[in-house]
Amino acid sequence: MAASTHVRRLASPTNEPVYVRWILILVGLLFMALFLVLPLVAVFSEALREGIGVFVQSLQQPDAQSAIRLTLLVAAIAVPLNVVFGLAASWAIAKFEFKGKAFLITLIDLPFSVSPVISGLVYVLLFGSGSVLGPWLRSYNIEILFAVPGIVLATIFVTFPFVARELIPLMQDQGSGDEEAALSLGASGWQTFWRVTLPNIKWGLLYGVLLCNARAMGEFGAVAVVSGKIRGQTTTMPLQVEMFYNEYQSTAAFALASLLALLALVTLVLKTALEWRFGDELAATGRGH
Repeated sequence: MAASTHVRRLASPTNEPVYVRWILILVGLLFMALFLVLPLVAVFSEALREGIGVFVQSLQQPDAQSAIRLTLLVAAIAVPLNVVFGLAASWAIAKFEFKGKAFLITLIDLPFSVSPVISGLVYVLLFGSGSVLGPWLRSYNIEILFAVPGIVLATIFVTFPFVARELIPLMQDQGSGDEEAALSLGASGWQTFWRVTLPNIKWGLLYGVLLCNARAMGEFGAVAVVSGKIRGQTTTMPLQVEMFYNEYQSTAAFALASLLALLALVTLVLKTALEWRFGDELAATGRGH
């Protein structure tokens, strides 16, 4: 009896000596300080090194303003489209059984495993001058590559899993009992969706939108391939940061980078607030811990 108790005690993950726990905590804090806190501090300190006036002037440059506007425009287009896709995909996967369901889930996860540069290259192969679609589109004066549509398409590709992957496990966990009850009481399909399904998933949906928006604004690899980096026209904020830095405009580069970092921090705060306020519901998505 004593031997079995001793074995269970050794196997318990909560019975390590106190110094082991402190070592693990210190290692975690040190890692975060080196790879998260210090880079953020460096970005903001470099951005403000010459004063707040220079910081504001850097953000008011025409190229910086154009990059900010384009980034917001791309996010404003890509995120709502991904919301529509995420709702449709999660509804189909969670509520229905059909052939190819596992394959559809695999396709949704594809952008997580494919390099963004490769995804951008795919659009170059599809719409480039040597492709089948490229000359046909140009004959109708439709520009995809090195224009806003190409940037939007590349951003949609790298961000479309976020909303769907938040909603699929949540809707699977909730089941279809509420929808079946609503339909049995005479509600139409749209009434069931707006009054039953959407209220049940609203916080998980908002959580996915936050993550999708953060990735859309910070995407670099795929956008760099399809944009052509035309100054003042097809440079998003991440691309403009690189261009400023390569031109030795370090203050402007860090000012724009600090704005991106600030957007990321705001997203993190909102994400944490959602997890704290609606932890039980978000836990069903596998991310709310």
